[in-house]
Amino acid sequence: MDMELCRAKITQFLGPNVYSEAPDGGWGWVIAVAFFLVEVFTYGTIKSFGIFLQDLMEEFGETTSRVSWIVSICVFVMTFNGPLSSVLTNRFGFQVVVMIGGLLISSGTIATSFTGSINQIYITYGLVTGLGYCLTFLPTVTILSQYFNHRRSLVTAVASTGESLSMFALAPAFSALRDNIGWRHTMVVIGALQSIIIICGVLLRPIIIKARPSPKELEPLRTQEKPEDTNLEDSVGTGDAGVQSLRENSKVEENGLLHKEDRLETEHMSVGISKVEIKESETEKINRDAEKQLMSDEETKSGNEQLPAKNSRLIDFSILRECSFILYSLFGLCATLGFFAPPLYIIELSVSRGVERDKAAYMLSTIAVAEILGRFSIGWILTRKQFVTRKLLVLLACVITMAADLLGFTLVTEFYGLVVCCALYGFFMGTLACTHIPMLAEDEVVGIERMSSAAGVYVFIQSFAGLAGPPLGGVLVDATQNYGAAFYSCAIGMALSAVFLGLVKPAKRGLFCRRTSSKPSEDECERTESRGQSGGQKPDQRTNITNNCSESHGKLYVDQTGATEDVEEGTPCS
Repeated sequence: MDMELCRAKITQFLGPNVYSEAPDGGWGWVIAVAFFLVEVFTYGTIKSFGIFLQDLMEEFGETTSRVSWIVSICVFVMTFNGPLSSVLTNRFGFQVVVMIGGLLISSGTIATSFTGSINQIYITYGLVTGLGYCLTFLPTVTILSQYFNHRRSLVTAVASTGESLSMFALAPAFSALRDNIGWRHTMVVIGALQSIIIICGVLLRPIIIKARPSPKELEPLRTQEKPEDTNLEDSVGTGDAGVQSLRENSKVEENGLLHKEDRLETEHMSVGISKVEIKESETEKINRDAEKQLMSDEETKSGNEQLPAKNSRLIDFSILRECSFILYSLFGLCATLGFFAPPLYIIELSVSRGVERDKAAYMLSTIAVAEILGRFSIGWILTRKQFVTRKLLVLLACVITMAADLLGFTLVTEFYGLVVCCALYGFFMGTLACTHIPMLAEDEVVGIERMSSAAGVYVFIQSFAGLAGPPLGGVLVDATQNYGAAFYSCAIGMALSAVFLGLVKPAKRGLFCRRTSSKPSEDECERTESRGQSGGQKPDQRTNITNNCSESHGKLYVDQTGATEDVEEGTPCS
């Protein structure tokens, strides 16, 4: 009994949250804090890995490009397994997946401190920790987007400042710790701190959007309990009759049994009161049982929806038929070339330009502070009414400016010029880092309903640039003996990403491809119609859905029962 009560309390605290719409708050604030901490110990740790670059080169006698493969493999595994993260999340839920990811991150980082070669670090930090990063970051940012609607851009921007805080505060702290206890013991400390992600995973309560039960739905359940109510009244009524008979007998012997009358009067009052209390308690019990039954039905239905049915897909690769998504993925692929290489090489670039190593370490802090400002700024800008429908244009302006700044790193030769470039890089890096994945939830790209699968495919495509970026920079450095050369590939990649991003909106309007994303596909029509028939949609909404399906690019016709007929096949992209 105690175990069942404990399990019920745990389910009540950590089980699914049921809302009639996205709450834009509530438990979403706890999710935002969890995402903040996940950012600190995932992307923040990756970008701070440059503080160990020189130590690893000296201890293992390796070149810059060989050491840079550690970060490259880690980022590749993290992004390449994006679809795996989506599949596991759809199958087992956010909490289990993120907890397993946190365990992998912590154990992989601690294991790195016991390695004896760079190849071993490729396995411990590159593969194990990289897989853990994949299983934590993507599910957390996905569920955060589900809890917020109107405030999504702002909350995501603020919560993602954990990455910048890690670079600003933890990178100098870990650098000082490394100088005192060595890089191996510092890795153990980092790994221990990263175990906080496991606690964050526990807090990721799934959200279920369901309509509230109406009084009409509660009425049948209450009607079933009325016979018990009648029996209860009969039993209490029998007690009343007994009390009345006793009172008549007490009147006959009024003189000798006066004290009995008082006692019986007291009993009569107590029976009357208990009758009312019993009826009230039974009514409350009926209401509670009815509500519990409805909630259990909803949870069962939602659980059945979350579990893969025979004809459902754990991940939807049909998203690759949309030209707008393909172009947006190419934007992410090219932009990733400029995401990780600069923080990895900025310290050595500064030293090569005559900056003292102690001062060069603060270049990362400059990037971090500017990145925080960039995240706050883009979050505020994208919530303004005048930019709500121009989010892609705002993002495009940031990408173009960042490409110019990356080119500036190759030209400056003194301390203050590097500080300005780091500040600009950090600011616009902040604007891109906190928006490029959540932007998938916007209707201009794919929309919130398909974000989970789209995000997995998107980061999977990004993975190849994450694998190539740092080593490519390392090869250019080894070939030219100039750390500024590492930023050429970053600038070129960012410029190409601006071209692809600029083509997303025209593609969405059907300029390059036949429009398929604006109308629901056959699978979507079937899923939506089945939801409408089960009561999840209003009649007006079902009518609109049926009309949309029947008008879907001259391809699908839907009858009144929601059945679809494939009339004509066509290729989405010409």
